[in-house]
Amino acid sequence: MKILNVNMSLDPVTGGGTVERTFQMTRSLFRAGIGCTVLTTDLGLTEARVKAMEGINVIALPCINKRFYILKSSYRNIKNIVQAVDIVHLMGHWTFINALVYLAVHRLNKPYVVCPAGALPIYGRSKYIKMLYNFAIGSDIIRNANAHIAIAANEIKQFQDYGVTADKVLLIPNGINTEEFQESDIDGFREKYRLGSNPFILFMGRLNFIKGPDLLLHAFSKIMNEIQNYHLVFVGPDGGMLTKLKKMATEFNASNRVHFLGYLGGPDKIQAYYAADLVVIPSRQEAMSIVVLEAGITGTAILMTNQCGFDEVARVGGGMVVPASVDGLQEGLFEILRYPGKLKPMGANLKKHVIEIFSWESVIIKYIDLFKKILGRDM
Repeated sequence: MKILNVNMSLDPVTGGGTVERTFQMTRSLFRAGIGCTVLTTDLGLTEARVKAMEGINVIALPCINKRFYILKSSYRNIKNIVQAVDIVHLMGHWTFINALVYLAVHRLNKPYVVCPAGALPIYGRSKYIKMLYNFAIGSDIIRNANAHIAIAANEIKQFQDYGVTADKVLLIPNGINTEEFQESDIDGFREKYRLGSNPFILFMGRLNFIKGPDLLLHAFSKIMNEIQNYHLVFVGPDGGMLTKLKKMATEFNASNRVHFLGYLGGPDKIQAYYAADLVVIPSRQEAMSIVVLEAGITGTAILMTNQCGFDEVARVGGGMVVPASVDGLQEGLFEILRYPGKLKPMGANLKKHVIEIFSWESVIIKYIDLFKKILGRDM
């Protein structure tokens, strides 16, 4: 069995959850003995990233437009890449590379599956461009797929808006590679980033509107006098809001308690989770946050909005779920931090749940079974 995974980027800095899912999914398939090719652009692709996918065929086409990820490649080249595999997996939705691959798939009559990972709603900037994309080809890409993959239950309704019935949607959640998240040197991390010994709340993700860092900062500022020991730490690349957030911190007289560390990867990212007392995910809209899994595997409690596709956090006792608003986050922060002794038990509950359900060793079996079913044969 030969699988082609298609995603517009493998950039770990700015790519977000779809990049991490593509990266981890492909490596898990490879470890299971499946032949894998990844088709992507060269934008943000590093030697370290390629090395981490050793044994996997990574085809990185030149990107000539960073905003829309427009690539430089002939249709014949794309067609030859698709011809060489048995089945195609399209990640995301609003991408030029997905459109080109779809045309080749349609021409060659190859089976393919789509996993938009929360990208289906017409939300945020480029609204009219997205409407045009759907009119021209996007809606066909979704409707004509051999299988439709949702990463969280809240995404099923988004498929239905494209004319795909709920019974045609398969839920395959994000996964986590448990071996990568090992605690090592929390004190060293705190010293390196000058965080002192104060407990802190962690935001992990791109600093952009959809992720809601402004909601969190505003909520923190309203309650910081009641939680006098806590600091707020933002980890993630600038997605257009860094300047605004720094200005907000100044206006709220919170600059001495708010820290912007920028993008962290590798061990530093992992230690940020271990060092944090609470991880907050204030997203305005998201399919299924990978940050939940990363926090969970490190045993860190979660406060998150009800727009993150992971409301089971509250059910398993791993944290709280609140409305995606300043008031909702403020109330959640107060409630969860008024009894700090409950944070570690919450983190332990979440860790147990993540290990049982979301390790890639378990998740990847669903992908393999799906591919075998579509192809109608054994591996």
